[in-house]
Amino acid sequence: MKITRKIIEIDEEKCNGCGNCVVACAEGAIEIIDGVAKVIADKYCDGLGACIGDCPEDALKIIEREADGFDEEAVEELLKQKADRTEKAPLMAGGGCPSAALKTFPTAGDAEPCGCNNHASVKTSGGPSALGHWPVQIRLVPPNAPFLKGADLLIAADCVPVAYPDFHGDFLKGKAVMIGCPKFDDKEGYIEKMAQVFAVSGIKSITSVIMEVPCCSALPMIIKKALEKSGADIPLEEVVVSARGEILS
Repeated sequence: MKITRKIIEIDEEKCNGCGNCVVACAEGAIEIIDGVAKVIADKYCDGLGACIGDCPEDALKIIEREADGFDEEAVEELLKQKADRTEKAPLMAGGGCPSAALKTFPTAGDAEPCGCNNHASVKTSGGPSALGHWPVQIRLVPPNAPFLKGADLLIAADCVPVAYPDFHGDFLKGKAVMIGCPKFDDKEGYIEKMAQVFAVSGIKSITSVIMEVPCCSALPMIIKKALEKSGADIPLEEVVVSARGEILS
């Protein structure tokens, strides 16, 4: 039934698609669609405006208009569906995708080079690889992966290794890594996955590395939401890299 009530309005001309509001909306009412934030249905939005303060472009505001009433049962069902998708994603990937097969291998600091061309730590023109496991995509890494146990964890936006030339030596060496895109991927799924990792893996420290672009700014927020959800107390360091590969902060 339509009623006149307060509800969130999003100015799509101002929205840069960063996704901060998606993370801040506890009801799951907002999603990034075609690069901009949208309220997927009026019934999911409570109109309280918890998402407004997280928008760097001032694209959200509370208005009063005719809309479907807020439906708590519909919200519960929506959140359940999103949680189910998150739980099933790693199982589907692990069961059918060869790229999700768990692998660990020695890095340059763990073993002497064997001299062959297919050794995991073979030296390239840019130096030896510091990657010690596979997979690395956030959605594909299972929370109970052995390489996460007691690890120092690097969580990086997936553009960072392209922009920062010394990614392996300066960031990855000695760490487990998870990478992903906070703009185009499922932010709620990221929160659920990371919360599970933080709760069961005994992570010692977290380093977040993002690009300077606005769409990357959601990743530290996602990590903090996951830490809160997991109840884990893990030190977090945040690093920002410019598009030209310079550390800004």
